[in-house]
Amino acid sequence: MSEFILNGEQVTARDDHPHLLAALRDELGITSAKDGCSPTGQCGCCTVLIGGKARVSCQTSMEKIDGGEVTTLEGFDPAEVQRMADAFAACGALQCGFCTPGIVVRTKALIDKNGADLTREQASRHLGAHLCRCTGYIKVLDAVEALAQDNIPVVVQPRGVGSRGIKYEGRELSIGIRDFIDDMNPEGCLHGALHLTDHARADITSIDASAARAVDGVRGVFTAADIPGVKRVGIIHKDWPIMIPVGGRTSYLGDVLAVVVADTRQIARAAAELIAVQYEVHEPMVDPVRVITSTEPAVWELDGNILSTSTYTRGDADVALASSSFTVSETFQTQRIEHAFLEPESTLAVPTRVGAGEPGLYVYSGGQGIWDDRNDIAAMLDIDTSRVTTELVSNGGAFGGKEDMSNQAHTALAAWHLGAPVKITLSREESLLMHPKRHPIRMQYDAGCDADGKLTAIKVRMIGDSGPYASVGMKVLERAAGHATGPYAVGNVDVEAIAARTNNSVCGAFRGFGANQAQFAMEGVLDRLAEQVGISGWEIRNRNVVMPGDTWGPGQVMDDGCKGARQCLDAVKPAYDAAVAAGKSVGMGLGLKNSGLGNGFKEIAKAVVRFQADGRVEIRHCWTEMGQGIHTVVMQVAIEELGIEAEQIDVIVDSTRELGAGQTTGSRGTLMGAGSVQAACAAALAGGCEVGVDYEGEYRVDWTSSLGEIAAAKAAGNPIENPIIHSTFGYAAQVVVLAEDGTVENVTAAHDVGRAVNPMLCEGQIEGAVHMGLGYAMSEGFPCDETGRPTNTTLKSLDIIRPKDMPTVDVILVEAAQPNSPYGIKGVGEIGLVPTAGAVAAALRQHSGKWHNELPMINESNRERASAWT
Repeated sequence: MSEFILNGEQVTARDDHPHLLAALRDELGITSAKDGCSPTGQCGCCTVLIGGKARVSCQTSMEKIDGGEVTTLEGFDPAEVQRMADAFAACGALQCGFCTPGIVVRTKALIDKNGADLTREQASRHLGAHLCRCTGYIKVLDAVEALAQDNIPVVVQPRGVGSRGIKYEGRELSIGIRDFIDDMNPEGCLHGALHLTDHARADITSIDASAARAVDGVRGVFTAADIPGVKRVGIIHKDWPIMIPVGGRTSYLGDVLAVVVADTRQIARAAAELIAVQYEVHEPMVDPVRVITSTEPAVWELDGNILSTSTYTRGDADVALASSSFTVSETFQTQRIEHAFLEPESTLAVPTRVGAGEPGLYVYSGGQGIWDDRNDIAAMLDIDTSRVTTELVSNGGAFGGKEDMSNQAHTALAAWHLGAPVKITLSREESLLMHPKRHPIRMQYDAGCDADGKLTAIKVRMIGDSGPYASVGMKVLERAAGHATGPYAVGNVDVEAIAARTNNSVCGAFRGFGANQAQFAMEGVLDRLAEQVGISGWEIRNRNVVMPGDTWGPGQVMDDGCKGARQCLDAVKPAYDAAVAAGKSVGMGLGLKNSGLGNGFKEIAKAVVRFQADGRVEIRHCWTEMGQGIHTVVMQVAIEELGIEAEQIDVIVDSTRELGAGQTTGSRGTLMGAGSVQAACAAALAGGCEVGVDYEGEYRVDWTSSLGEIAAAKAAGNPIENPIIHSTFGYAAQVVVLAEDGTVENVTAAHDVGRAVNPMLCEGQIEGAVHMGLGYAMSEGFPCDETGRPTNTTLKSLDIIRPKDMPTVDVILVEAAQPNSPYGIKGVGEIGLVPTAGAVAAALRQHSGKWHNELPMINESNRERASAWT
């Protein structure tokens, strides 16, 4: 046993814990220290004070702590904790909140040492031990400064739509007292661990779990043979195996072969390693360019290696290109990217009794679509959906990476068979292998303009690597195709985008959803044409930006909502002109991104308002809170419409009401969440706001057309006149200015959000998106080798920008209302990084004279394997 002082009291803990963090969380009940990457110590989420100094507890051995003194947030002075919670909430210094308690601990250590002398530059260097994927660190440093100077802003609860105020649960998240799933430990909870395949493409000839079952403390081992119902899940296509059975074939290195459940996580993980698997190994099919022409299927039981093809034409691009005054022909390559949300995937499933005493399950999920989770779990268990309830536990970041089922099915299966609560939390290494990434896409662009720089034609051919399973890959490539011309009016367009199935990492949804890949190429084309014409980057965009009445992309005639594109362009012009006048290397990008799924998808969102006898008001909606602030949005709508106070409101997302609207994706949560809650409030007011009544509201978008429908109608000689591909678009312009050494000095980001429901949260979304966009542009990547194995296995190797390297970001909120949307709202979450890479590329061109056509532009080791794409 190890003895040490914990929060002022002498404690003992077992010596067999792999590190201090495990002892704190698994034995001593301390949950403010979060596990984001143990035992690598690269995220900072588990930071505690050891002898008064900030240390990452997942790299502190039990031997080192014996006889020492450990202080966690639970042991801080309550008044000091409240000050810190107030500062971080009031400054908007958190979004998902998973990383924030660790940052708060280090902040205390820095202020205890430096007091009011602590500078922003010092803080940014010391916070380099911490990753925050949400905020971009800017508002975090604001909070640290406020605490150091004892100048904490007044905490203001938000009022109605358009008001600034702290995010829902902001203070609780800051100090780690709002539980994430891995913090939850019901009585009798067992722990699960997964056994993943060793080979990306191999036949499974046997699975021997006898050694694992013999381990003391193991309660069960489950394989595909133990699944009573359907064996595959999926958002669009049910093609993703829950587990690969004996006689089946693996298709990527994230495939699961078995689940081990034991009394402790440590026992479960050790036992999972003892499972012996016999393979017949096959050569992985990992080159997307060659896979699409191969007749041999890359993926088990699925025919063909082309997941989807998206095409459309307007006019005659070839003829227009031939007669253009200036032309550009260029191939652009973007890379696979890891989301790097700080909370690894976790699920808790608890057996219940439903109806007339039938067995059921209550599943706590951090996924982006809990109704999809419920439906797939019920189908797997071959039971009615009424016997499964899923509850959203607001997750620690997602960015699209938690749309697909992760360990929800495995956890539910184990709890169902054992009749006991089971929790499975992925290690960081498992998370990196399993969940979908951003699509790498090769894009061949041919573009032309006239002598004045007006675009004449765009011809595009794209190939994207979607990995083995569909996820939403066909929709990402469809979105890239639809957004291929950016926010510009082009008369002649010819686009084709292919999603290929390979044995590399699965690719799916990720902030930007195909638009940012296409925009990197389109902005590069514009800057090359601008040089030929002899005009500036700003001016060529000014001459081509889409305006009301213009025909965009696949043929949509734009409404007044697109006025925001020019307003963003105008908003950044002073910053652009000032950088030019100062002789700085400067680049700019302009982008658009749809809000909502569009493309013919029928979208219906529902919400419920319910008044309780104790005066509290429940707001139930159907969207996942993952840091972006949807809980705050629906709260502010209720305040706006009902005239109630923020302190009265409880926001709930679970499947006890049939409100499901699919995945929280496509920048549609704010748009459709606000619309549905607004409608529910109207129903409540009309019904007298009676206690105990569910007042339901609905918001729907069911008037869009898919690219396939448009193409089919055109081929049949009955073209759709003025098709609407998307109901709503957001717009953004960004100016990137470099320092003399070529590093990014400043970003000016003007974003049209339609209506800023909460300006502070909007600013935070944009700052965080710019941080992510800069990493995408310059350093980040997640390449796979010739065997389909990712070459990056830790958070550090992803090369995410740390606080000291984050430039200043000047956010300009533009509000060009979208006609017919609630309050004029447009999405902001995804558009934030759409223009960034193009702007960085243009600035680097001025600095070095070199055109950049491949991402990341600086860290070449994180680029795609060239032989896979040539």
